[in-house]
Amino acid sequence: MITQLRMYTINRGKMDDFVRAWRSGVYPLRQRHGFRIEGAWILKERNQFVWLMSYDGADWEAKDKAYYASPERAVLDPDPAQFIALSEQWFLTEVLPRR
Repeated sequence: MITQLRMYTINRGKMDDFVRAWRSGVYPLRQRHGFRIEGAWILKERNQFVWLMSYDGADWEAKDKAYYASPERAVLDPDPAQFIALSEQWFLTEVLPRR
C-alpha cells in the first residue's frame, strides 16, 4: 500500500469554502477512483488542511493522473484547488510492523 501525506495552506478566510468543496467533490471522487482517504484535519493556527490518502495498487502516478484527467474532476464546482495557496505532498514509509 502506498500512502501520501498532503498539506495545503488555504487562502485566508477560505477554509470553510475549501472544506465544503473538498468533502463534496474530492473526497467521494477519490474513493470512486480507488483511493482510500485515511483522515483529514485542519490546523487552524496555520490555516492548513492536512490529509492522508492511500492506494493499494502499484502505479500511484498513473492512477493519480487518471483521477485528474477524469471528466468528473474537470467539472468539480467549486474546484477546491482555487482556495489553495500552497500545496505540499510527501509519500510516507511505514515503520511499524503490520498486525
